[in-house]
Amino acid sequence: MPAFSIQNYDKNDNNTSNTGNATMKLTPTLLAAAISALVMTGCDRGQESKAPEQSAAEVTVESAESATAPAAKATEADAAAIAQANQMFEDFFQEHLNRSPEFKTFLGMKDDYGKWNDLSPEFEEESYQINQRQLAKLNKLDPSKLDDATRLSLKLAKRNLNEEIEGYKWRLHSYPVNQMYAVHTGVASLLINQHRIDDVSDAEAYIARLNALPKHFAQLQQNLEERAEVGTIVPKFVFPYVISDAQNLITGAPFDGGEDSTLFADFKGKVDKLEIPDEKKQQLVGKAKSALLSNVQPAYSNLIKYLQKLEKRATTDDGAWKLANGDDFYNFRLNVYTTTDLTADQIHQTGLKEVARIHEEMREIMEKVGFEGSLQEFFEFMRTDKQFYYPNTDEGKKEYLDKATAIIDTMKGRLDELFITKPKAELTVKAVEPFREKSAGKAFYQRPAPDGSRPGIYYANLYNTNDMPTYQMEALAYHEGIPGHHMQLSIAQELQDIPKFRKFGGYTAYTEGWGLYSELVPKEIGFYQDPYSDFGRLAMELWRAGRLVVDTGMHSKKWTREEAIDYLKVNTPNPEGDVTKAIERYIVMPGQATAYKIGMLKIVELREKAKNELGDDFDIRAFHDTILANGAVPLDVLEDLVDEWIAEVKAQQ
Repeated sequence: MPAFSIQNYDKNDNNTSNTGNATMKLTPTLLAAAISALVMTGCDRGQESKAPEQSAAEVTVESAESATAPAAKATEADAAAIAQANQMFEDFFQEHLNRSPEFKTFLGMKDDYGKWNDLSPEFEEESYQINQRQLAKLNKLDPSKLDDATRLSLKLAKRNLNEEIEGYKWRLHSYPVNQMYAVHTGVASLLINQHRIDDVSDAEAYIARLNALPKHFAQLQQNLEERAEVGTIVPKFVFPYVISDAQNLITGAPFDGGEDSTLFADFKGKVDKLEIPDEKKQQLVGKAKSALLSNVQPAYSNLIKYLQKLEKRATTDDGAWKLANGDDFYNFRLNVYTTTDLTADQIHQTGLKEVARIHEEMREIMEKVGFEGSLQEFFEFMRTDKQFYYPNTDEGKKEYLDKATAIIDTMKGRLDELFITKPKAELTVKAVEPFREKSAGKAFYQRPAPDGSRPGIYYANLYNTNDMPTYQMEALAYHEGIPGHHMQLSIAQELQDIPKFRKFGGYTAYTEGWGLYSELVPKEIGFYQDPYSDFGRLAMELWRAGRLVVDTGMHSKKWTREEAIDYLKVNTPNPEGDVTKAIERYIVMPGQATAYKIGMLKIVELREKAKNELGDDFDIRAFHDTILANGAVPLDVLEDLVDEWIAEVKAQQ
C-alpha cells in the first residue's frame, strides 16, 4: 500500500499468534482483505454515533491526554516551507484515500459507501505511478527549512514510498486468499464490523456492496490466476480453510432453510434498529435478500469452484524460497518487517539464543511450583491439565471474556505509574465471529474509529477454549489491550500536529515490539503474582523467540512445515493445534512473525541505555512518552528519538 495508507493490524497474532496484524503494509491488492481489520488496531461498546460525512482532509480526532508531536523548533522564516510540506503530506494521503472506499469506511466516512476497492492490475500500476510521482515531489523539498517534527515526517514519507516502489516488483509474491487474511472474508468483516447503518441510505449502500461482489470477486480471481501463472499459489493445506470460510458465508437463510446467514442476520439486525416504518424495513430486507441470492451466492459459489480447481495445482512446498527469486523476496520482507538490515541467519541465531535464555527462566518457575520432571514434561502438564482451561461451552467462553475484561480494567487503574499520555478511546473484548473463528488466529486487535464511533476491540478466538490457556490470559490481554496495542495505536491516531499517514500507518517491528514489551512491563509493577501466569508471560515471549527460528527456518533454510511444527512442539508449551495454526500462519506471511521479538529487544535495549545514562533522572513515564508520542516509527528512527530525549534530560541536569 502507498506510504499514505494504513496497515493491517487485524494481525491474527496466534500468540499463539497475533494482530493483524497482521502488521503488514497493504498493497492495493491486499487492502480489501485486511481493511476489515484495521485495526488492529479495534471493538464495540454502546450506541454508535453517526460519523461525519466529510473528506479525509477534514477528518479530525480529539487528541490524547497530553499527546502532541514534538515541539516545533523552526524559525518564522521557515513557516512557509513547513506549511508546504505538511499540505503535501495531507494531499498525498487524500489522493490514496480517494482510491480506497474501504479505507474511507474504516475512517467512519460515508463517501463511496456502496463500493469496494479496485483490485485490478491496472489499479496497482496506477498506484505505483502515483507513488513515483509523489516521491519525486517530496525529493524537491529542502529538509533544512523544516522543523524537527516536519523533517521526521518527510523522512518517513520518503522512506515509505521508496519501500513501496521497491516492493512493486514483488506484487505477485503475495497470497490474496489465505487463512489469515483474505478478500472473501474481509468483505464480510467490513460489512459486519465497520459498515454502520444509521439511516436508509446506509442500508442501500450495504445492499449496493452486496450486489457488487460478483465484479469484486472476478477481480480477485484474476489476481489469483495472474499469480498462479508465475508459480505463486498458496500451499495446499490452506484451501480447506478458505473454502470452508466461503461456504460458511452462504450457509443459512436465505440460501437454505437454516437460521439466518451471517450477512443476512447482520443486515436485519442493523435495519431493525432504524427509526423508520416497518414497511420500509421490510422493503430493505427484501432488497438485501434479493442481493444475497442473486449476487452474493453466485459470487461465493464461483470463487469456491475456482479455488477447488486451483487447489489441484497447489503443492506442499511452504517456504518463500519456492517463489521466483524467493531468497531476495524473503530478504526484502525481513527488511520491511523488522526495519533492520538483519540477515535471515542473524535472526535465526538470535531466536536460538532467546529460546535457551527463556527456558532457563521457566525452569526457575518449575522449582517455585514444585514440579518434578523435565522442562518438556512441564510443558505437557501445562498443555493438558484441566485447571488451565475453561470448558469449551458458551458458559466457559463467557467466563473467559469476562476475566479478560477484568484484567484490562485492573491494568487501567495503574496506568498513571507508567504513562503520561493515555488514550481517550474505549476498549472492549469480543469473541471472534463464528464465520471466521475456525481459521482466524488466536487473538488480535482492531483499532477504534477515529471519530469515536467505534471503540478498540480485543478479539479472542474462542473456537476451542483448549487453545486458550488461562495462564496466558494476563499477557495476552496486556499485549492486545492495555498497555499494548490499544494504548499505542489509539494514542497514535489521537495525536495532534502530525500528518494522517503517520496516525494511521505503522511499522510491524515497532507496533508488535511494543505489544510484546507491554507483556513485560506489568510484571515490573507487581502483576503476574500467580507463578503459572508468569509462566504464561514467559511462554508468550518464548513463542515469539521461537518464531525467529521457525520463520527463517522455513523461508530461508528450507525447513518443511512438519519440521517447524515439531520445533515448536518440543520447545514451547503451546497446544498442538495452536502450534499447527501458528506455523501455517507464518507460511503465508513470510517474515512478519520475526518483527515481534526484534522490536521488543530494541525497546528494552533503548530503555536500559537510558537508565544507564540518566541514572536517578530516568523516568519510566517520560521514556514511554518518548516511545509513543511520535506514533509508529522504524527502529533506527526510534533509537534516534530516544537518544535525543536522553540528551535533553542531561542538558537539564
